[in-house]
Amino acid sequence: MSLLPSFRPDLHALIVGATGGIGSAFAALLEQDGAQVTRWSRSSGVDLTDPASITVAAAALGTPPDLVFIATGVLHGAGLSPEKANNQLSAEALATAFAINTIGPAMVARALLPLMPKGRKTVLAALSARVGSISDNRLGGWHSYRASKAALNQLIRTMAIEQARRNPDQVVLALHPGTVDSGLSKPFQKGVPTLFTPETSARHLLGVIDGATPAQSGQLLDWQGLAIPF
Repeated sequence: MSLLPSFRPDLHALIVGATGGIGSAFAALLEQDGAQVTRWSRSSGVDLTDPASITVAAAALGTPPDLVFIATGVLHGAGLSPEKANNQLSAEALATAFAINTIGPAMVARALLPLMPKGRKTVLAALSARVGSISDNRLGGWHSYRASKAALNQLIRTMAIEQARRNPDQVVLALHPGTVDSGLSKPFQKGVPTLFTPETSARHLLGVIDGATPAQSGQLLDWQGLAIPF
């Protein structure tokens, strides 16, 4: 049985961040399922911090995508580490987090939403995080990551409202994958009660996407398909 029976059989899926843990697992599962898969990553010439590269790649698509999955994100790296106190905030860290977690996905959506087919189910989904929920923030910390994901959630919600008018069969989602054994979470896995492999996470998210309806467009859904309040 198909992983995505709610879509047309000749599904074209475009995976952004296709070399990362979740993105590569997502792409591999869909290819095994018989879907046409386009992989975007820096190695393919698409850099989320370079909007022009996104525009060029979108213009080169031969077939419009039915499913766009944005699997990119940054939590730590060179010059970037989750803050534990207000005095650890820096303009550079905030700019890096927003560039990759917020602005990049927004530029992908700007380029691809107008290309996606009408008259049938299509989905644009971006990886977000539960810690991007303002109402769920009871611990503080991780200022840059939280804020960039909260901003992504707002963009998803705002774009979904417009797309409901332009393409009523379309679903625009933010997705929380749970804690996945990937480079992003590696330093923060201690004490996590449930740690998913990238393949398990991808299967969960594919199930959520398959079950999603236009009535859920604009929401942040967890890996079980449950809505997380903003």
